[in-house]
Amino acid sequence: MPSPLPPALTPPPDLPAAPLCVGYSGGLDSTVLLHLLVELPDMRVRGLRAIHIHHGLHPDADAWTAHCVDTCAALGVPLMVERVQVAADSGEGREAAARHARRAAFVRQLGDDEVLVLAHHQDDQAETFLLRALRASGPDGLAAMRRWSQLGPHRVWRPLLDIPRDVLRTYAVGHGLRWLEDPSNTDTTFDRNFLRNRVMPLLRERWPGVDSAFAQSARHCETAAALLHEDDARHLADVATADPAVLSRTALLHLPVARRARVLRLWATRLGLPPLPAEGVSRIEDEVLPARADARAMFAWDGMAVRSWRDLLHAGPLHPPPPADWSAHWVGDAPLALPGGGALTLEGAPRFQSPLTVGMRAGGERITLPGRTHTHALKHVLQDLGVPPWEREHLPLLRTAGGEVLAAGDLVYSADFDAWLRQAGARLHWQPAVQRTA
Repeated sequence: MPSPLPPALTPPPDLPAAPLCVGYSGGLDSTVLLHLLVELPDMRVRGLRAIHIHHGLHPDADAWTAHCVDTCAALGVPLMVERVQVAADSGEGREAAARHARRAAFVRQLGDDEVLVLAHHQDDQAETFLLRALRASGPDGLAAMRRWSQLGPHRVWRPLLDIPRDVLRTYAVGHGLRWLEDPSNTDTTFDRNFLRNRVMPLLRERWPGVDSAFAQSARHCETAAALLHEDDARHLADVATADPAVLSRTALLHLPVARRARVLRLWATRLGLPPLPAEGVSRIEDEVLPARADARAMFAWDGMAVRSWRDLLHAGPLHPPPPADWSAHWVGDAPLALPGGGALTLEGAPRFQSPLTVGMRAGGERITLPGRTHTHALKHVLQDLGVPPWEREHLPLLRTAGGEVLAAGDLVYSADFDAWLRQAGARLHWQPAVQRTA
């Protein structure tokens, strides 16, 4: 007879109504999780399924995948196997690289309304808390893993987070479950394995409730972090502009330094950017925020950048400028692809009256604006419009065969070109490669 279901493993009150997708490794924890969910009423009808990430890092990876396929087939749970490439030269270590590849695979494969269910338990939480403490984390980091969190646009649920691993093992043995043992879990060259196999057993000798205590401390930090986050969100709203990717430098500089650092991190998170490293916060504080209004101060990381110009702080993807000598002839009958991405499109008219030339800015261009009879320096026109320098580098110019500037993207039109567009009932649309993160 299987052992009775421990009270801690009864259906949780926060069981979501959405379809569930279990991150299934085949190990003890995810095997118990999958079995528990299968035992709940209507889980299969509601779309319960599992996903197994094949990292290809171990000689037995194919055998592990076959075990997961067999187990899910026996339980009547659909299984998706996702093979990923783990970058060996990322500089972040194999564990972190595998974790990033795994998370990216989950984001790719989850349905819009699916909840990802992970099998982290109390022992995992205690280890994570201690690892974060050893890295000098603040309340956000020491909160460790949350029962509910976000992975990109998807919700993540960890229903076993308060349950010790021994309870899961008792359940698995009592129900005759079979699971995989990853031999790398005993390799103490990895920080987490060192804590799990060497440090935590020693701490338990002296303090038997150490896992529960660390997990409880993580919950206290989560509460504190939530209160801080509320204040951060309020202050972020105070320094925001109409564009979510742009903040007011003046308003930011009125905040205390510690609050400013938290607001910058929250800003990056809300924009979907990679987490701002500690070095990045310091560099923004010391170099970008206090820069001259006409300077081009910048901190770049992971293909993103935070830059200052005038009173504004901009965040978004970092793109190299297009080739300065690029040009193309265009009649307007089809969208024109621009170097580095983006396009120009003529809408509302079949084509231009005569072929035009599209190229990049070289400097010194002038344009006659609608309602004016004299030319203006295009640089000054764009400055007056508040177009930052790095966006000007990607701005395509539309010229006549004789070199007269007709348009700068769809931001500025000459008097003649504006009149033709109005007469033709047409408009020029510029889809830039440099997209502000919204």
